[in-house]
Amino acid sequence: MRNAEVRAPWETDVIVVGAGPTGLMLAAELRLAGVRVLLLERHPRQRQTPRAGGLGGQVVHLLRYRGLLERVREVVPGPHPAPRFPFGGVHLDLTGLADPPLQALPLPQTRLEHLLDERARELGAEVRRGHEVTGFAQDDDAVTAEVRGPDGPYRVSARYLVGCDGGRSRVRTMAGIPFPGTTYPEVNRLGQVTLHDSVTALDNGDLDVPGLGRVRAGFTRTEAGMFAVGSLTPGVLLIQTTEDEAAEVDDDAPMTLTELRDSIRRVLGGELPLGDPLRLSRYQFQARQAERYRDGRVLLAGDAAHLLPATGVAINAGALDAVNLAWKLAAEVHGWAPPGLLDTYHEERHFAGARALLQTRAQVALRRGHDPAAQALREVFQELLRDEQPRRRLAALVAGADTRYPDAAADHPLTGAFVPDLDLRTDQGATSVAELMRAARPVLLDLADRPELRRAAEDWGHRVDLRTAKTGDRPADALLIRPDAHVAWTVPLDQPADTAVPALREALARWFGTP
Repeated sequence: MRNAEVRAPWETDVIVVGAGPTGLMLAAELRLAGVRVLLLERHPRQRQTPRAGGLGGQVVHLLRYRGLLERVREVVPGPHPAPRFPFGGVHLDLTGLADPPLQALPLPQTRLEHLLDERARELGAEVRRGHEVTGFAQDDDAVTAEVRGPDGPYRVSARYLVGCDGGRSRVRTMAGIPFPGTTYPEVNRLGQVTLHDSVTALDNGDLDVPGLGRVRAGFTRTEAGMFAVGSLTPGVLLIQTTEDEAAEVDDDAPMTLTELRDSIRRVLGGELPLGDPLRLSRYQFQARQAERYRDGRVLLAGDAAHLLPATGVAINAGALDAVNLAWKLAAEVHGWAPPGLLDTYHEERHFAGARALLQTRAQVALRRGHDPAAQALREVFQELLRDEQPRRRLAALVAGADTRYPDAAADHPLTGAFVPDLDLRTDQGATSVAELMRAARPVLLDLADRPELRRAAEDWGHRVDLRTAKTGDRPADALLIRPDAHVAWTVPLDQPADTAVPALREALARWFGTP
């Protein structure tokens, strides 16, 4: 190890590798916490072909909690409850549910990345595109990355390096972190196209196609694969085919309209006229999870840490990784992290990743069967989803809203959970939990006007914002909220001061260091 007195200072605090949604979100969160960050992306320009056509799950709430939904609304309406969400070849229909746990935004990934790139730069992140990390070395003090840029190779050092560089992560490979799991043979081709003049969209969503007849909305299974069609915008179709193929495909290779037409012909056995393409993409499902999300000063997030075999979940999981990791890295960089804080990133997000793998692997089992028994399973499953409670439970599972980080000391259902967006009344007027979380700082929210709790937290006042407010039907007397919008500790209703005060101080020290 190099001597601390002679070692050159770090050139930055954190190097983030990969400028997809996870890397950009992480860079912005680190800057909110006052951490110097360098974001390196091997592609010279932002991606023009979206891999995802929208967002679903807790990421929608995260955008609101960070004040970013105002920017989103300039391009797309929403958010709104996801009316019908695909789940393993059936539909999770949330229409009619009051306040469903799964919300969605029709925001293409390219627009999301543009928004997050703009946000990270505004906050002071340095973003270098066309700079590829080719290697790194770490010791007890720093990580030094080998980078190939437009002007040639160079080195850059940092306190930490985070791989957000996708399912084929070079950071993960170079760190020697195993990535066990399964690659499924099914290849999915997705197209968002305008309605062709010769095709008639019927009131129920079915299509009347010359030469093919009626093609029903939703999923159609044939011996060759599966075809799905739907529409969120009048005059625009979202089409997907799924076929088993022996060889792995390159997700980064552009897909053509001809390739989509050929796949539709093989699956449906006839021609489906297509209008102008608005989006074309191809992907192959994998179910994998890194054995560990941390190797010394190198960490993983997003697809580099987990690949999930279903649509609509990857960006959500990656964003939750980013907000969980950022404040813990910031605590380490600023020198106040309590022992073991950074290790909780792996503990919590590996647990959440396993939950996401659970429900997405269940989707694989539902959708891949083609015999009568598999069809019967899907029909029974769809029948169960007619009842409200199963719909709510499954929607929360898909959204990640049911994740409660494990805590042996917790005895309240909100501890470890994502904090609900309570409407609050203060001396300064009306506000909400979402408003309090915009700065990405810890908050002690006193909902019962208990001055002894605020006095107990005063020693942490430079790290934790102390707020007093009232709310209807308060869930607890006080909530200690982490920067990632998860509840670190809860003071139950009417808990005596001689119990509440020492427990609160213990929680403050555990999560936010010595005062």
